[in-house]
Amino acid sequence: METTINGEPRVIATDAALALITEIQADYPKILFHQSGGCCDGSSPMCYPADDFIVGDHDVKLGEIGGVPVFISASQFEAWKHTQLIIDVVPGRGGMFSLDNGREKRFLTRSRMFGGGEACAVPAANA
Repeated sequence: METTINGEPRVIATDAALALITEIQADYPKILFHQSGGCCDGSSPMCYPADDFIVGDHDVKLGEIGGVPVFISASQFEAWKHTQLIIDVVPGRGGMFSLDNGREKRFLTRSRMFGGGEACAVPAANA
């Protein structure tokens, strides 16, 4: 799988995300991200110790941010394959199993369509 579309990486990180990665790596040097598909923790990027998370046979590696691999399930990748994921940080609590939990800031996935357009909200059905 190509990690870029027309030279653009499939996943990037903001400076705030890279700083939080560095903070987490002080406690857990080897980590990875898995883009959550929903359920209890919504669609947050989940950060795990690399040895505590088993990457599935159907998970897709999107690339790396700050030297940390980022994975997504194959079914979710199929829906998002035309989208660049931007890992950012906002105030709040992280997912209950994610290493950002308890740091009063959490990772958040933003996105944009490849080709330059920012992802936008779907119009209401009656619009």
